[in-house]
Amino acid sequence: MYRKGLLIVLILAVETATACQSVAVMEETTVLGRADHNASGSHTRSLIPTIKVLLQSLGIQLSDFQGLAVSIGPGSFTGLRVGLATLMGFRLVTGAPLVAVPTLEAMAWNLYGAKLPLCPTLRARVGEVYWAQFTWRDNRLVRLSEDRVGPLTSMAASIKEPTVIFGEGLLVNRQEVLSLLGPLGDEPSSDVMAASAVSVALASLSLLKEGKVVKRGMSPRYVQLPEAELQLARRVQGTSPSSLGK
Repeated sequence: MYRKGLLIVLILAVETATACQSVAVMEETTVLGRADHNASGSHTRSLIPTIKVLLQSLGIQLSDFQGLAVSIGPGSFTGLRVGLATLMGFRLVTGAPLVAVPTLEAMAWNLYGAKLPLCPTLRARVGEVYWAQFTWRDNRLVRLSEDRVGPLTSMAASIKEPTVIFGEGLLVNRQEVLSLLGPLGDEPSSDVMAASAVSVALASLSLLKEGKVVKRGMSPRYVQLPEAELQLARRVQGTSPSSLGK
């Protein structure tokens, strides 16, 4: 049974919100092993084998973990379901506490201690991105906005001060972002652009130690409706997607 204040030693973290599947084994803030690869369309087939190979290479068993951490979105609908279902299954088998970390919040840990506000982004539909804004204060991550989704113009309009914009949403829309905001100044290196299981684990540490864990079933944080539901809404006379909620 997990008790508030328990010292977390070994954490298994999974990030499946994007095509880049990421798995990490952490001892507190130390990376013992990680596996990152492009799993576009294949999270279902590749996640458990990837975890198995990584644990075997480290000589670690699933029962050794004192904490589990998973990214819950926004992001790929299928990927998020696979990651969450897998870690919830591991929780059931091992009894280890599970923390669900918002994907954009985890991405802010890619730039721990940054001096400027951060705006991590993820690709959504064509011409749209997911984004949120954060800042680091006294080594503590502070959320400045909720997770949002919308056109690039909306994201640009939300930027009111010098801000580090990074992530998949920037990489696939660079020219459009530059045309809206002008030169972005010093951009982060390519190794911090992707969502990472290491950052999911780092973001989970304080939550695990405070006992803020998943206690029952949980759904991914989608922020917007799946395309199938949007198409259904368009076919229903007098019903708009917005009336169905986000």
